[in-house]
Amino acid sequence: MTTPTVAFISSPRFIEHDTGPFHPERPDRIRAIHRAVRAAGLIDSPDPFPDFKIDLGTMPAAPFKLLEVQPKPADEQWINLVHTPQYVENIRHVAQTGGGVLDQGDTRIGAASYDIALLSLGGVLAACDWVMQEPNRRAFTAGRPPGHHAEPDRPMGFCLFSNIAIGARYLQKKHGVNRIAIVDFDVHHGNGTQAVFEADPSVFFVSLHEDPRVCYPGSGYEWETGVGPGVGYTMNVVFPPRATDENYLEALNRRILPVLETFAPEVLMISAGFDAHLDDPLANVELSEAGFGEMTRRLAAFADRHCNGRIVSVLEGGYHLRALGRSAVRHLIALGEQSE
Repeated sequence: MTTPTVAFISSPRFIEHDTGPFHPERPDRIRAIHRAVRAAGLIDSPDPFPDFKIDLGTMPAAPFKLLEVQPKPADEQWINLVHTPQYVENIRHVAQTGGGVLDQGDTRIGAASYDIALLSLGGVLAACDWVMQEPNRRAFTAGRPPGHHAEPDRPMGFCLFSNIAIGARYLQKKHGVNRIAIVDFDVHHGNGTQAVFEADPSVFFVSLHEDPRVCYPGSGYEWETGVGPGVGYTMNVVFPPRATDENYLEALNRRILPVLETFAPEVLMISAGFDAHLDDPLANVELSEAGFGEMTRRLAAFADRHCNGRIVSVLEGGYHLRALGRSAVRHLIALGEQSE
C-alpha cells in the first residue's frame, strides 16, 4: 500500500465569521488549529496568526508534511443540492443586513458570514475534487462555520450550510460516486446530515454521540435507522456521559465497521468534531487525543480496503482550544500513516 497523501485545506479568512463575544464557536478555533499543525511540524509555511497566544504543550513529531490547499468560495448552485432556495436567501439577507441570530439563540452570524460559509463549503468541495483525482488521497478541511446540524430548511447549532452533506451530493453528481459512508464522531448528533440522507440508501450515515437525553440537539436515538428506502442506512451509536476511548473503539470495531464492510462505500467522509474530548466544555464524554488518533487510524484502514484510500474529513465541533489543536494534529497524523 502506497503511503497516503494528505491535504490540509484552510484559510485565514475563516476568522471573519463573527459570532460575537463569548461564543464557543469562535475565530480562535481556526487560529488554534493553524498553530498546532505548525507546532507539530506538519506545515512549514508562516503562521498567519503570529500574535495568537496558546499553550499547546509538547506536540507529537510529524512523520510527514501536509499539502496545503487554499479553498475558493463554492458556487451557490451546490448549496441547492441540499438546502431550499428560501433557506439560502434568508441567510444571505440576514448577513447583508449586518448579521443576527438565526435560530433560538446559538447560531449567530455577522455581515461576512454568508461569504465565509461559501468559503467553508468551498473547502469541502475542493477536498472532494482532490481525493477523486487519484487513489490513496485524503483531505482535512479546517473551516468554519461548521455544518452537521444544519437541516435542509433550518439552521441549528452554530451551523449554516450542511457542508458534508453537500459534499456527498457533489461527489455523486460531479464524480459519479455511487456509495458514500459518512462517519460523524462529533459529540453531538449530526441531525442535519441525517435529515438529508435518512431516506437515501446510497449514503450510509453513522453518528457517534452522547446520549440525546442529556446532550444537544436531543435527537439521534438508536431506534432512528432511516425512513422508507433508507431504513437500515442510518446508524446512531449513543454513549453515556463519561464514555472513554475504550467505549468508542469497541463500538467502532464491533458495531460500526462490520456494517460498513458490508456496505462497501467508494468514498469515506468524516465529520471530525473534537468536542468529545475530556476537556471540552460543551459535553461530558472523556475521549483523549490518542483516542481520536486511534479512531482515525481504524477508519483509514477501512478506507484502504474499500475506498481506494479516499477520505474527506470535515471539521465540525471542538471548543477547548488546546484540546482542539492537539486532537486535530492526532487526526491528521493518523490520516497520513500507511495502513498495515
